[in-house]
Amino acid sequence: MKKIKGIIFDMDGLLFDTESIYCDANLVVADKYDIPFTTETYARFIGISDEEVWAELHKMYADHGEETVQKFIDESWGMAHDRFKTGNVDLKPGVHELLAYLEEKDIPRVVASSNVRPVIEILLENAGIRNKFSDIISAEDVKFAKPDPEIFEIAAKRLGVDGADALVLEDSKNGILAADSAGVPVVMVPDILPPTDELKEKTEAVFTSLHEVIDFLED
Repeated sequence: MKKIKGIIFDMDGLLFDTESIYCDANLVVADKYDIPFTTETYARFIGISDEEVWAELHKMYADHGEETVQKFIDESWGMAHDRFKTGNVDLKPGVHELLAYLEEKDIPRVVASSNVRPVIEILLENAGIRNKFSDIISAEDVKFAKPDPEIFEIAAKRLGVDGADALVLEDSKNGILAADSAGVPVVMVPDILPPTDELKEKTEAVFTSLHEVIDFLED
């Protein structure tokens, strides 16, 4: 493919193994309140903004009462974020190697995540990679969450490149759809959910880890 002028990184499930932490926290707190939340339920919400997830949870579990559902949301969210604040969150394989390669090649990088800015900042700082990114585009910066293309359109502008000259690295369905709608080429590195045939058609490639992105950029 042609030379890439900028890289747009998703965060949850792409840079950090956060999805499993969110999922485990939800399962623990759901059990406390007898809410029938499962791993499959969690998978449905991957790549969706917190606000959209919370609104859907209130609809799904309305028979448990608004107060109980809100406690479930608040406590599970808090449990996950307490873990993030400790810095005890694993980076996904290949993160350091890919960032070192991009730095060597002087290819600019930003993070574009549906998560909130404080969480993004905490995770990047604790992992010692905040200075590897020139900017962060978070949930606070957009009106519409993925799969709306807005976040990647903003990210390309922050990089100072045309969308077609950038590359998005994503793990989720909504991220792939958002990049495709924004006209930004996208590579998928699946985390919890494998790609469907539909998603494969919308990507430049599907890899098992970020290590493979280096060879892809070299070709």
